[in-house]
Amino acid sequence: MRAMLRWAHADLRTHRGEALFLVSATAGIVASLLLAAALFGYATNPWQRIFTQTQGAHVWLHTGRAADPARLAALDGVASVAGPYDTVATTAASRGARAAVELRAAPARPPATARPLLTAGRWLDPAVPDGVVLESGLAAALVAQPGDTLALPGGAGRTLTVLGVADTAEPGYEPGERPGTVWAPPATVRSLPGLPGRITGLRLTDPADTGYTVQRAVTALGADAVTDVTSWQRARADARDDTRLVGRVLGLFGLGALAAAALAVFGAISTRVRGHLRDISVLKAVGFTPGQVVRVFLAQHLAYAVLGAVLAAALTRALGARIPGRVGDAVGVWQGLPGHTATLLAVPAAVVVLIGAATGLAAWRAGRVPPVPAGTAAGPPAGRGLPRPALRALALPGLPPVLVLGWHRAFGRGRPAPATVARLALPLLLITVALGAWTSIQRFDTRPEQLGLPAALTARPAEGLGDREARALLQRSPDVLTAHRGLEVAALVPGQTGTIALRGLGTRQDPYPYSVAEGRPARGPDEAVAGQGLLDLLGVRVGDWVRLTVGGRPQVLHLVGRSIEPENGGRTVSTSLDTLRENDPDLRPTVYHLRLRPGADPHAVRAELLREAAGRLDVHEVSGPADRLADLRGVVAGLIAVLALIGLTEVTTAIGGAVRDGERDLLAWRAMGLSARQVTAVTVSAVGWTALAAALAGTALGVPLAHWLIDQEGRTSGIGAGIAHGPSPLHLLAVAGAAVLGAVALAAVPAARAARRRLADTLAAYA
Repeated sequence: MRAMLRWAHADLRTHRGEALFLVSATAGIVASLLLAAALFGYATNPWQRIFTQTQGAHVWLHTGRAADPARLAALDGVASVAGPYDTVATTAASRGARAAVELRAAPARPPATARPLLTAGRWLDPAVPDGVVLESGLAAALVAQPGDTLALPGGAGRTLTVLGVADTAEPGYEPGERPGTVWAPPATVRSLPGLPGRITGLRLTDPADTGYTVQRAVTALGADAVTDVTSWQRARADARDDTRLVGRVLGLFGLGALAAAALAVFGAISTRVRGHLRDISVLKAVGFTPGQVVRVFLAQHLAYAVLGAVLAAALTRALGARIPGRVGDAVGVWQGLPGHTATLLAVPAAVVVLIGAATGLAAWRAGRVPPVPAGTAAGPPAGRGLPRPALRALALPGLPPVLVLGWHRAFGRGRPAPATVARLALPLLLITVALGAWTSIQRFDTRPEQLGLPAALTARPAEGLGDREARALLQRSPDVLTAHRGLEVAALVPGQTGTIALRGLGTRQDPYPYSVAEGRPARGPDEAVAGQGLLDLLGVRVGDWVRLTVGGRPQVLHLVGRSIEPENGGRTVSTSLDTLRENDPDLRPTVYHLRLRPGADPHAVRAELLREAAGRLDVHEVSGPADRLADLRGVVAGLIAVLALIGLTEVTTAIGGAVRDGERDLLAWRAMGLSARQVTAVTVSAVGWTALAAALAGTALGVPLAHWLIDQEGRTSGIGAGIAHGPSPLHLLAVAGAAVLGAVALAAVPAARAARRRLADTLAAYA
């Protein structure tokens, strides 16, 4: 044991740079995985993020104003109380849109518990007595923003001014089911007509006791005093449906980052053990057993791993939230999420175990090294001369010899180039896939007509407004190219086990521009196109006939195509309005899908149409998946940074291995008359060739993989395949160029230092 410790201490003093690199590499990989975990939690659970940031209440109790909820603060398990706040239920209108609202009395300063998280504008201002703040879901439904006014019912013409928009962890606005929240000054709430009430929020010390605490609260207030109870489980369940796709995508990237980190760790340790073959031979020659060799390397690298993992965890916890941009925001929120401590301990522990396994494999191979003289079998393999293609390349005029020698250094016989290229190509492959995801999301903004969203606006006529008058109003705007008639009805599927959306869009004279990914558009009688979700639900495919039931009447349709359907999980059948009228002549269009001229601003066109319609049309902007996946772009950018850090670790390992493996070639090149600068150029070009091969392999495999993965996600989510779009050639060139130039820049300094070594030092290394 003493001999093992003395050798480990001597090795540390001799190879301090290698030890520092292993500690730094471990710290970088652990930090990368922790940041990836933070980004994953930030993007896949927005409700938990908002709940943590706002110190949300676990239970909301709706009561009459006669109740006294103040006594609830004394209940066991209640950490704090939000309110009680007086409320009044009424309706509000803005720009032709109307919604049920619950005005809630709020203090001039945001409360500590259940604090609304402002996303636009400002909080209530005593200087603006009619100023209000809207819940974000309600603001989207009313198409309202700071500075707009809300009209309240009644003949007095009472209006409220929108000061801000805020997120909350409470259940959001649902048309016809749940009113939207409007925070207003107490005096404003008391002066408005409507159904009065009171609401109180309870933040609990243990969320698992929610049911028991609700029972005690209802008992304390009286069952007849409580009109509704909303728990945090219900709010979380409502918010989870929109994040499943994001969770699958980020989970896939997380597994890829873990695999890249594992390969980087294995490469770093294998490279170091391979560089110590001479020392291992000496140890075996002086009496070390194979088991002792394995134990000394295992203990040494585990010590480095533990030090690096602890350092990374401490730095991430202390400084992670200060990182600029989305990554810092994600870490700050992640530190307050449940399970943060477990992840902070599990990730470093998993990396240490991984390093232990990789070291054990490499050390086992080292234990089999025979105790032979260091200069024979233990050293690096002797050069075998240049192959004929390399010799012919050297004879080519204008081709720098250092490039040919660098190619031979990187890919000559006996070199570990394939494994190095594979390890470096994996993070580049994942970066290419991430760029593909970014580009595909961006297409919903830049090319919505190709992804099932040809209309930028929808308009619904008021009751009594006929089709001819509505179309005349819509076509007054020069920015409106076409107003496609449409309606949507609920249809029973075969077996009457559920309903799907049956849409009538356009007419045979004015066909609707479907985004057809398979088959052809519906043009003839009884022809229809369906989304992937409906095909999966009914177990049919393009070309089949389906029988639906609409209002008790059978509707038989021929599915001639599969369209990209971003809404309703793809469980939609679309046909022409004429086809539906053949079954029910009384059907009339209830919505108009407006296609705008290129370059038109939907927000400005909407404002113009509402002004011209004077309340006879309800016009809204069409929302798509890009609106729900907006946060994913920042997360993808953060993941690209994490993968780049893992790739940087692998590049550094490759540089160290290239410099060490070239020490024997250095003697030959010096004998050939190469200068130190030329020797440096050979080593740098060898690293550059390796990085170029990895970049070409990573991007070449990443583009088809990105297409397949994104289309597979679209298929499983119901949208359907056909939404994938690979990165642009410019982006791919930037990735490959950054990889090659970064590797060359990092290799310049160590290669120059190795080239300037004295011949005596080089000979001593193999004496």
